[in-house]
Amino acid sequence: MAIAIRKPQEIEKIKIPAQLVAKTLNLLKENTKPGITPIELDKMAEDFIRSNGGRPAFKGLYDFPNSVCISRNGVVIHGIPTNEPLKEGEVVGFDVGVEIDGWYGDAAITIGVGKIEEKYQKMIDVSREALYHAIENIKPGMRYKQISKLIEDYIVSHGFVPLKGYSGHGIGRKPHEEPQILNYVEGKANQGEKVKNGHVFCLEPMLCHKCGEPVLADNGWDVYCEDMEVGVHYEHQVAVVNNKAIILTQED
Repeated sequence: MAIAIRKPQEIEKIKIPAQLVAKTLNLLKENTKPGITPIELDKMAEDFIRSNGGRPAFKGLYDFPNSVCISRNGVVIHGIPTNEPLKEGEVVGFDVGVEIDGWYGDAAITIGVGKIEEKYQKMIDVSREALYHAIENIKPGMRYKQISKLIEDYIVSHGFVPLKGYSGHGIGRKPHEEPQILNYVEGKANQGEKVKNGHVFCLEPMLCHKCGEPVLADNGWDVYCEDMEVGVHYEHQVAVVNNKAIILTQED
C-alpha cells in the first residue's frame, strides 16, 4: 500500500476544494427545511460549486447520477436525491465532493429537518463527537487501525454500532486513495500502515442503532443498516501537518 505524502504547497492546493465543500455543506444546512426536495438541494449545491470554480466530484463517479449524496432516515450513506419533499422530524445526511484543478475535497454532515427525536439527535452528536475525538488524537507514528479503534470505542461506548463494510479513505489527486480507514478494527490495532506527516485522508464515522450489517437498496446506491433504523454519517478531510491533524473541510 502506497500512501501519498503531500508537500505543504500541495496541501494548500487540496485545501481549496476542501473549503468549497465546507461552504457547500453550510449552504445545504441553511436551506434544509420542511417542504424542500432533495433534488432542489442537489441542484442548489451543484450550481454553487460550479459558480465557485469547482466541479461536483461525485457526479458520474462510479456512475452516481447526482452531485450530492442525500441520505434520508434509514439510509446511512450514498442516498440518491429524490423529488419527495422533506418532512419535519426527518434525519438527512449530505455528503459532498468537489474537484478543483485536479485536487479533491470531501466531507459530510447529518442534520435534522426541524425538530427531531432526542434519540436521533444523540446519534448525530455521537457521530460528530467520534470524528473530532479521533482527529484530536491523531499523531505521526500511530497506526491507522488505532484511529479505527478510537472511532469504534467511542461509538460503542455511547450505545451505537459502526456500519460495516464502508470506510474513510485517503484523498488528493483522486477522490478515493489509500489508505482505507474503517470505523472498526479488523485484526490487531497495533498492525498496519502508520500515519505520517503529509498524509491527507477522510474520516467518516457511520452509525447504526443495533446492527451494523449493511443492506444495499435495489437502486444500487442507498445503504441501510440491517436493523432498518435511522443511521447517521459525519466526515471531515484532514491533513497531518507538524505532527497533528488539521481539518481542511472546516470553514476558515
